[in-house]
Amino acid sequence: MPSPASPAAVPSAARDTPDRTPGRERRHDIDLLRVLCTAAVVLVHASAEFIDAGHRTTGILGDTAGRFAVPVFFAMAGWAALSGAPVADETRLLSRLGRILRPMAVWTALYLLCAYLTGASGAGTGEEAARALLGSVEAAFHLWYLYAYVPLLLLLGVLVLVVRRRTLPHRSLALLVVLAVAPALAGDVREITGWAPPDWGWSVPLSTVVYAVAGAVLLTAPRLGPRALWAAGAAVAFAALAVYQLTVRHPAAYGGVAVAALTFAVIGTVAGVRVPERVRPLVARLSDASFGTYLVHLLWVRLLVAPVAGRLPDGPWAPAALAVTAVAAATLSFAVSLLWGRRPGRRKWLG
Repeated sequence: MPSPASPAAVPSAARDTPDRTPGRERRHDIDLLRVLCTAAVVLVHASAEFIDAGHRTTGILGDTAGRFAVPVFFAMAGWAALSGAPVADETRLLSRLGRILRPMAVWTALYLLCAYLTGASGAGTGEEAARALLGSVEAAFHLWYLYAYVPLLLLLGVLVLVVRRRTLPHRSLALLVVLAVAPALAGDVREITGWAPPDWGWSVPLSTVVYAVAGAVLLTAPRLGPRALWAAGAAVAFAALAVYQLTVRHPAAYGGVAVAALTFAVIGTVAGVRVPERVRPLVARLSDASFGTYLVHLLWVRLLVAPVAGRLPDGPWAPAALAVTAVAAATLSFAVSLLWGRRPGRRKWLG
């Protein structure tokens, strides 16, 4: 399973959209932030193709420009779970998890099938399918994000129910305990039997929890300083992260200082921004389609970006090629997600 620091690690864009409770005002700035992050995820994965093809500088700069997306998605998850749409009971919590797990299972199967049909290494084996139950697989490596996102929502949801609702969610708490003890249990199985089970991917790094809590604070708080100052901070953080990734370490860990600085600067820049009324319906539709876009976009990256990056000779046109192919992949991904989203039944299973 690729590390969360991997250039192929995404945003995704899991559905942290709040439940549409009557009387709750829609946050159009959150919609805009979700669309921005979804597009940034596509850029990160397109950039990885350029790096693999030998266009290192172009790929790393593209990766740097989108590296804030995953932490911001965790921040929005924290806002939704703790402030924007805290669950009222255990049934709603499990339903919220189900809206993520169903499309996740469908797309994992589809990516495994595609890998099998194209003869990708390791595809089509029972072991690969079993690994997909416990952690992301190469055929659908971008789904690693959901293996952290689901436990995060479960943890925050249980906290809300216990602390704010004064209820004891037995099923959710039992599931949380299972997720917590599974890695140690897998190690014990390995020691006792000598059998090495697949790596356990359902876990929440501490940095992810911090992003969620801090994001809830930033996205709920009143305006914190001039927006121009936040934007300037984002530019400085981008430059610092680019230098770090070009000279010290690539990929930069999502819990690293430079990534955190860029993440919070982006949140501070976009949070509370007034989206013009004439474009709000479009932004809302794209936001609702973001999860499906995240799930499907890897197909377009492999179909469009990878061939271009692989055939592109060395030269100054690599940045333009990355920009064009990333925009094309993002546009097509949003388009197909909007298309199947016209029917609620398809959205339920395809994201």
